[in-house]
Amino acid sequence: MGKLCSSLISRSIVNGGRNPSNFHSSCSFKTVATHINALSKNFMPARGKPKKYDSLDNVDDALFLFNKMIHKYPMPSVVEFNKLLGAIVRMKRYAVAVSMCKQMEFFRVSPDVYTLSILINCFCRLGQIDCGFSVLGKMLKLGVGPDVVTFSTLINGLCNQSKISQAVTLFDEIIEKGYEPDLIIYTTILNGLCKTGNTDQAIWFLRMMEERGFEPNIVAYSTVIDCLCKNELLNEALNLFSEVKVKGIRPDIFTYNCLIHAMSNLGEHKKTTRLLNEMVDNNISLDIYTYNILIDARCKEGMISEAVEIVDTMRKHGIEPNVITYNICIDACYKEGMLSKAKDIVDTMIKQGIEPDVVTYSSIIDGLCLQKQMDKAKRVFQLMIEKGCAPNIRSYNIMINGYCKAKRLDEAMELFDEITQNGQIPDIVTYNTLMQILEVEAFVSNEKCKVGKVK
Repeated sequence: MGKLCSSLISRSIVNGGRNPSNFHSSCSFKTVATHINALSKNFMPARGKPKKYDSLDNVDDALFLFNKMIHKYPMPSVVEFNKLLGAIVRMKRYAVAVSMCKQMEFFRVSPDVYTLSILINCFCRLGQIDCGFSVLGKMLKLGVGPDVVTFSTLINGLCNQSKISQAVTLFDEIIEKGYEPDLIIYTTILNGLCKTGNTDQAIWFLRMMEERGFEPNIVAYSTVIDCLCKNELLNEALNLFSEVKVKGIRPDIFTYNCLIHAMSNLGEHKKTTRLLNEMVDNNISLDIYTYNILIDARCKEGMISEAVEIVDTMRKHGIEPNVITYNICIDACYKEGMLSKAKDIVDTMIKQGIEPDVVTYSSIIDGLCLQKQMDKAKRVFQLMIEKGCAPNIRSYNIMINGYCKAKRLDEAMELFDEITQNGQIPDIVTYNTLMQILEVEAFVSNEKCKVGKVK
């Protein structure tokens, strides 16, 4: 797999070595220090003994405990600080953990591989991957050898930022340095390749895992099967699915749903039925996602009654429709001109205690626009806002397009002006619709000029 021009590890050493403290610059620790001091003054003994690390669930308690630790003599070991940092990370207070690391450095608490790995993880979670690599450089400068968890964290951070080529480069480098990647690293890169649609590389990587003695689990195989399905490579997905079963690995509900979704999109109903029967034979129950796939497929083909039958079957099996189920049916009914049926479904949805969301409202508005009932569409649009459901760009596009087709151009332009005022960003559909409005206005203006000249 390809290399970047310069070694990521080598660059980390250079960047981290210039000033081992620079990696804290992005997160000020003064605020946390002030907070700690305030807590130490105001903290009341009535609160009882400090909680153990594993039961800490409040950042103020953690900060108070940290303050006691750094002023204790003799100071607790770095292991104790690591436990506290771990508790902070479990609270997802990553910036606080970074600030604590800075204070630990100030009080000369020597970090170990676990401390610095926690710090790298925090920077990755904060989207500051470059700071994470600076910490790696500091580790190497201090002679603290990174372990496989350290590299796993960095690779995960790169993949989360869709920097897959850099993640693969780092993977190659750690192998060259003599580290043995674990299953988590392999699965992380595999998942990253699939998310970015690198199907061929994902298959290659899967085979490399097998060759190196890491037998992929069903999660890894399902990830690749899902990638193949999304790229409409159904035959390849089915071949890999068969391979999984031959190896004695039991497919799970996610695996089946990926294949059923792909088959349904391609209209392969016989294959879908065979797969559903296989699920039943293997005691794998259909979930809400499976049913929604089947309902959506029927609705897209205009088979509304069959879709309703699937909803009834779902209920008989103890699974209640969710907002997605209702949205699929409502959208299909409006597109088929079944306004009364769509209204009944909306009423049922509300009676079941499920609040309409932006997708529901947009489907209703779209259906009314298709029926040229713009006044009703406008009322639903206003109702959506009154109910605290903010319109998205699709909602605006539907209304603007409806006004344009109804030749209510002033209202269309007025709504277009509202888009940016309400924090939305116009997309290509918005601008294409706007161009239609301008073309119509130009045509009307031109015709008026011609009439004026004749007179």
